[in-house]
Amino acid sequence: MTTMADVARHAGVSVATVSHVLNGTRPVRDTTRAAVLRAIDELGYTPNTLARSLVTARTRSIGLAVSPISNPYFTEILQGVEASALEAGYGLLLADPHDDPVHERKVVQLLHERRVDGVIVAPSAEPSEMVGYLTRRSVPAVFLDRLAGDAHDQVCADNTAPMRQLVEHLADLGRTRIGLIAGLPGLSTTTERVAGYRAGLRSRGLPNDPALLAGGNSEAAGAEAATHQVLAAAHPPTALVTANNAMTIGALRALGTRGLRVPHDVALACFDDFSWADLFTPRLTAVAQPGKEIGAAAVRLLLDRLADPGRAPRTLRLPCTLAHRTSCGCPEPPDGAVTTPRPGTAPPTAPATDGRKSAP
Repeated sequence: MTTMADVARHAGVSVATVSHVLNGTRPVRDTTRAAVLRAIDELGYTPNTLARSLVTARTRSIGLAVSPISNPYFTEILQGVEASALEAGYGLLLADPHDDPVHERKVVQLLHERRVDGVIVAPSAEPSEMVGYLTRRSVPAVFLDRLAGDAHDQVCADNTAPMRQLVEHLADLGRTRIGLIAGLPGLSTTTERVAGYRAGLRSRGLPNDPALLAGGNSEAAGAEAATHQVLAAAHPPTALVTANNAMTIGALRALGTRGLRVPHDVALACFDDFSWADLFTPRLTAVAQPGKEIGAAAVRLLLDRLADPGRAPRTLRLPCTLAHRTSCGCPEPPDGAVTTPRPGTAPPTAPATDGRKSAP
């Protein structure tokens, strides 16, 4: 079996230098580092991670707890976390808390017991038990996508302004009855997107009708039921905004069941762009969150925390973009391009309508 001493002899350096290259414990000249890495590759040396962790008190591993892993948005976050962790020389342990506070507390404890150097968590709607565990044991942690107080590092997308932009855009197209299918109560994303929805209504002088706001619990089945609920109102909506990608699917099912066409009968815009949104007919106008960038930023925050445990917590908000297509009621661009209008504006050729059958 090839040893660290073998690598040192092959590279013409000391064993300590090889250790510094592997563990990043001291700066090494680029030429020396290259010689060590070349020797490792030529000899087929595999570091003993367990032995190294006993010496450094670090396992070079990160725990990631997000729900649901099957959601394309969280898949993008996972890709960002994994790529950044790997680049920094860290492995990844993955768990799905199922958005359940009890299970969330258990999986975070299990990750900690496996001696990860720190954890990255997308908090549930009731994260107090999980947060308490991390705080009592001084576990380095970063919360992503959803916020949970201000005692830990956090990174998320901007939620309020993009939701307001969607509502204002629909209003500028002449839709005066705009409904919202909101997410799981208690999540910071839900609270902020509802606030953006209401801000958009106020900015365009539209009424905030409680009958047009229903909770879809951040999943397709709940959104389907919620869409039926708002469509059954005495004065139903002529436009809908859904607050995540799974709920967009549920809303489309409900509209299809009722024989309502998008955007002719009900315009639709959604939070969370996803890879097949451009394949629907009509193509879905959606807010695109920077999932990979959020994941990468979470790793950077965690590594900064590991390097400086005493620094003040930071909260980062990353900007979203609007993938502007045709489900909102705008005409198809001649080249089928996806455009990004300025907040609160609509293309000059967009039809103004509040009638279910009058849009072309």
